Amino acid sequence: MYEQDELARYGYRQELARKLRFRDLIAYGLVYMVPIAPMAIFGSVYAGSGGMVALAYAIGVVALVFTAFSYAQMVRAFPMSGSVYNYAGRGISPPAGFLAGWVILLDYVLVPGLLYLVASVAMHATVPAVPVWLWLLGFVAVNTVVNSVGIRMTAVVTRVMLVGELTVLAIFIAVAGWAIASGKGRFSWEAFYNPDTFTWSVVAGAVSIAVLSFLGFDGISMLAEEAKGGSRPIGRAMAAVLMLAGVLFIAQTWLAAMLVPDPSGLLADGDPNGTAFYDAAQVAGGSWLATLCAVATAIAWGLPNSMVAQVATSRLLYAMARDRQLPAFLAKVSIRRNVPINATLLTGAVSLALGLYMATRADGITLLSSLINFGAMVAFLVLHVSVVVHHLIRRRSRNWWAHLVMPAVGFVILAYVVVNANIAAQRLGLAWLALGVVVLAGLYATGRRPVLSGLAPVQPQQPDVERV
Repeated sequence: MYEQDELARYGYRQELARKLRFRDLIAYGLVYMVPIAPMAIFGSVYAGSGGMVALAYAIGVVALVFTAFSYAQMVRAFPMSGSVYNYAGRGISPPAGFLAGWVILLDYVLVPGLLYLVASVAMHATVPAVPVWLWLLGFVAVNTVVNSVGIRMTAVVTRVMLVGELTVLAIFIAVAGWAIASGKGRFSWEAFYNPDTFTWSVVAGAVSIAVLSFLGFDGISMLAEEAKGGSRPIGRAMAAVLMLAGVLFIAQTWLAAMLVPDPSGLLADGDPNGTAFYDAAQVAGGSWLATLCAVATAIAWGLPNSMVAQVATSRLLYAMARDRQLPAFLAKVSIRRNVPINATLLTGAVSLALGLYMATRADGITLLSSLINFGAMVAFLVLHVSVVVHHLIRRRSRNWWAHLVMPAVGFVILAYVVVNANIAAQRLGLAWLALGVVVLAGLYATGRRPVLSGLAPVQPQQPDVERV
């Protein structure tokens, strides 16, 4: 079959089950991104952007459109699990791939722990009788069991959860729109542009926070070995999910910004309790709407979102392990379920331990969020470089638009965001990268230097064969 040939030419066997259709990929990406994700971090983005929260999300969409385009180029070139790890390793060099995989591990390994923690803290606030640690244990246990059963079970559960999230979002948009039309709040375009607070550095800093809501569209690339039709639907699904989620993010944050009860107070003091969106929902519809949004956000982050994050993380561990760049036991695939079972179990265990530890820190959620964003942004920068090196330099492509202009613009935008990111995240992220360099040196010293199967001298491609 075509899908099997895609892997065979790189020296891999088809071990994972190809059961995901295009609509499954769309559902997976939307659930990973969480259509109601801005509800949890609305206050932070609002304060960080000088009230221009909708602008921060709009710029986030534009910035990541270029990234989605680069993903589409590389997933067609290297249609396998591992995402940026494989794209950099095969498009640039195996050592570059290892470091890219190491950096993106900062994103993928920490994401489930953050999601479980945010959800558990929110559910504890709603039901104080149940401690945070018990919520954490419950969320991790449910998701690990579902993901261990097989990818089809994960797809079914995430579709059901997605319908619930979209229903809650539709209710909020309808009630908030009616409230503004009825005179509650204040109709304004300041969420898109406020001349009194606008500076590019402020907006870039806010985008670095808002981009947390967009993380997940890239996770679709991890499913390249489980999608029907091979790599072909992956790029289309990523672009579709990014645009759909972007529209939903902008709409809900714009409405909420017009309903914030104390805008000046939120700008001055921030949102330490993470309740700004729910306060706006209460203005729109009362306590029932605020509670509905809060509980829906907690469940969305704790179950479907963390469930698909666990899937993506396990596939990255699996891809690196089968290339002998992580312990070999992580490459074990369940014959019955066609899932990387050990990687799935380890991801669950690490997420539980990380969530329990960070729950003891006052800055646990903020610290995890900053680190995840930094890891993702750096990985995206490497992705853009991979497109240029592989297509333009190694294959001598003359498709300047697809293989130079688009990745270059994406790189510049993201580099600006990284420079304006949280300083603590920059320091910890660079320390993690330095540790990766040490590990890479250790691999070379022990005779296990990164080697990827199927690599061969690259033949220049004729310009008339290029496709965007």
